[in-house]
Amino acid sequence: MIKIIIADDHPIFRSGIKSVLQNDNQIKIIAEAKDGEEAVNLILKNNPEIALIDVEMPKMTGLEIARKIAAEQLDTKIIFLTMYKDEDMFNEAMNAGVYGYVLKENAVEDVLESVKIVSEGKYYISPMISGYLLNRMNKLNKVKSKTPSINDLTKTERTILKLISEEKTTKEIADELFISYKTVENHRNNISKKLNLSGIHSLVKFAIRNKAILQDLSKFSPKGENF
Repeated sequence: MIKIIIADDHPIFRSGIKSVLQNDNQIKIIAEAKDGEEAVNLILKNNPEIALIDVEMPKMTGLEIARKIAAEQLDTKIIFLTMYKDEDMFNEAMNAGVYGYVLKENAVEDVLESVKIVSEGKYYISPMISGYLLNRMNKLNKVKSKTPSINDLTKTERTILKLISEEKTTKEIADELFISYKTVENHRNNISKKLNLSGIHSLVKFAIRNKAILQDLSKFSPKGENF
């Protein structure tokens, strides 16, 4: 059973999405929200597998909600419902950790498929804007080719560099990854050597500058490595 929360400030649209989903016996709609603040509270309370979120809502936007969920390290996966065919908005959504990007004009056709795919831990983009994802990956590959040393980092080092890009301290990283402070320090030193970085703040500056790239690398990097 896939537990879902729907958040949209337009009741007619919300009702339409609900009618599409509730006919599937694998899906259970556990709550609805009419604004962003209510959506966050319901997600924190119910911890659904998926939250269908309108990008533009009163009190909190979809992007603010996605960033809040990421900061709280919740398992809930966000699918955006939006009218925006804007590539910059799409990239912001991906940077915020969103798993799905569904255009409202195609929501009736796309929403059920998006829920099924995202529930499996995969990403879903409305076919009409699939080119945005291709552009994003091309840019990622272009940047990677300019900074090949990123490719030399292990999965663990990429994870730590990603957390550094989120401006987390060594202690916070150690606590989050359940490893020692000294182990994180050793990883930081190794990362700096591989990236040819020197200076007290150079690693932090590099991580923040390449934050979007690191987020994408963490999504698609191979699994199986231990800390």
